[in-house]
Amino acid sequence: MANNTTPGRWFRRVVWIGIFANLALALPTIAAPAQLIAMAGLPTATPDLWPRFAALLLILLSVFYIPAGRDIDRYRIVAWFSVVSRLAGVVFFLFEPSYRLFMYFDFVFLVPEATLLILAIRSAAPASKAIGMSAV
Repeated sequence: MANNTTPGRWFRRVVWIGIFANLALALPTIAAPAQLIAMAGLPTATPDLWPRFAALLLILLSVFYIPAGRDIDRYRIVAWFSVVSRLAGVVFFLFEPSYRLFMYFDFVFLVPEATLLILAIRSAAPASKAIGMSAV
């Protein structure tokens, strides 16, 4: 079981850290979008509805990460989705120099999540094969 491996436990921790980081970015953006945009040195956005809406979508996306942060084995597809969505964020912001800050934000979570998920699945596979062989 990938949940019981050291990489599996660390994957779940990194997912939760990513959820809290997303919320730390999104909640203030909903409350004061113009101030956060100015503070980050990003181009202004008008009306404020659009950055607030993007922040709402980030919160909703983070909610979908929760199952992966709880149980990799049961929600394997969601775990992979969390990795792929971080990759999508990196690729999306890669070609917008003004918004590269968001690319780096997703990249910081993409690398450890992808690495730890792969290691967790690989380290769990030999154990499951050994269990299956002992039943024969």
